[in-house]
Amino acid sequence: MSSTKTLIVIAGPTAVGKTELAIKVARHFDTEIVSADSRQIYKELEIGTAKPTEEELSMVTHHFINTKSIQENYDAGTYAREARGVIDQLFKTHDYLVMCGGSGLYIKAVTEGFDDLPEVSDVIRSLVIADYNLKGLLWLQEEVASHDPDYFEVVDRHNPQRLMRALEVIRSSGKTFSGFRKKEKIDLPFKVIKIGLELEREELYKRIDDRMDKMISQGLFEEAEKFFTLRHLNSLQTVGYQEPFGFFEGAFDREEAIRLMKRNSRRYAKRQMTWFKKDGEINWFGSGDIMKILNVIKDGSV
Repeated sequence: MSSTKTLIVIAGPTAVGKTELAIKVARHFDTEIVSADSRQIYKELEIGTAKPTEEELSMVTHHFINTKSIQENYDAGTYAREARGVIDQLFKTHDYLVMCGGSGLYIKAVTEGFDDLPEVSDVIRSLVIADYNLKGLLWLQEEVASHDPDYFEVVDRHNPQRLMRALEVIRSSGKTFSGFRKKEKIDLPFKVIKIGLELEREELYKRIDDRMDKMISQGLFEEAEKFFTLRHLNSLQTVGYQEPFGFFEGAFDREEAIRLMKRNSRRYAKRQMTWFKKDGEINWFGSGDIMKILNVIKDGSV
C-alpha cells in the first residue's frame, strides 16, 4: 500500500462536534468514515450513545456503527484488528479515510498497535463483573493496584470497564496486564494526521447538559429500562445507562439520576481531554476552523 494514503483522525471530547466535522472532511475528500466509538458500535443502544442521525449516516458511508450486539464481548484489541482490515480494503479505492471518535484507546490501538492479550473465559469475565457489582469501584481499584501497580499508575482509575478488563487478564493469565502492553509503535503503511476539536470548558459543559436534556426528552430512561435485566453486561457499564439503572433499583430518584448523568458526562469529557492532550501528534482546532483543518490535512499528506 502506498504511503501517500492518509488516515485523518478526528478526536475530542463528547459533544464537541466531531461528527459534523468528520462528515464535512469526508465529503471534501469524497471518502468514508471509520467510527472509533466504543458505544456507538452497539446496535441496540440508540439514544444514550449520541449516534449520527439517519440523515448524517446517509450523507457519508460510516463503518463500525450499529455493527455489534451488547451481548458480544468486544474490546479495543478486537476493534483494532477489524478496523485495520476495513481500512486496508478502503484504501484500495480511496486516498483519504476519516477516523472519527472519542474512544482514545480505540484510536491508539489502530494508529500505534495494540497488545496481543490472552483470551478471557466467560466465567472469569462474569465473576469479575459480579465482584465489581457487589463490592464497588474502590475494591476494583485496590485489586488492580495490588496486582499491577504499573498499570494502575496510568489507567483511568474511575473507568470500571478499563479496570475490569485488566483484572480479567490478570486472573486469566496469572500475569500483569501491563506486561502485555506494547512499548513501541507499529509501522503503518499509511500516513496518520490527527485533528483534535476543543471548546472552552463552559461552552462544552453547556453542550453536554443540553444534549443530555435532549436525550432524556427523546426517551433515554425508557431505552435504559429495556436493558435493566442486562445491566451486568460490560457494554452497559457506561454513562447514560448506569444512572437510570440506579434509579430503577431505588438507589436515588429520577432528578438525582439526571444530575449524575450530566455530572458523569462532564467528567467523562474531562478524562477524554486529559487522554488526548497527552498525544503530541494532535493538531488542535475549534470546530469552526474547517479551512485551517483542510489546509493542515493537505499539507501533512504531501
